[in-house]
Amino acid sequence: MENNKVIIAGWFKVDPNKRDEVVKAHEDLVKRARSAPGCMDLAITADPVDPGRVNNFEFWQSEEDLDSWRAVANPPKEITPILGGEMQKHKIEKSGSPF
Repeated sequence: MENNKVIIAGWFKVDPNKRDEVVKAHEDLVKRARSAPGCMDLAITADPVDPGRVNNFEFWQSEEDLDSWRAVANPPKEITPILGGEMQKHKIEKSGSPF
């Protein structure tokens, strides 16, 4: 069985007047995820340049940990419509220092 680390990274667009509300609505999810087994990091943040963009980053110890989290994540149900974006899942076979 593979045990490669997994990164989910990307962004999505919302009404700029609702962006901060969307980020705030995910605060509990971020806190719970960061304490979930296998979560190395998770962030859902307002983009500093684009007022309608929300950035998403997740770093998981394994695909199994990510799947277990997804089964109990319980994301916010009532948020403004997502107007597009791009999100990708990356399976990490090897990594090291960026410097």
